[in-house]
Amino acid sequence: MIFLGQASLRRAIGEFISHYHAERNHQGLANRLIRPQPQEAESHGAVHRRQRLGGMLNYYYRAAA
Repeated sequence: MIFLGQASLRRAIGEFISHYHAERNHQGLANRLIRPQPQEAESHGAVHRRQRLGGMLNYYYRAAA
């Protein structure tokens, strides 16, 4: 990534922190999320992807049916 000023660097860091705390599994927490989003546990439905930083960070989740 190329940062064009402090604002773009801060935005990228903010996106990474959001991904790290809400969308990334952590081995020290039994492979759970630090801040899980309230959602229904559905085993059916389409799988969606949320991208951050132009696709460098991806989060896959199953949408409620």
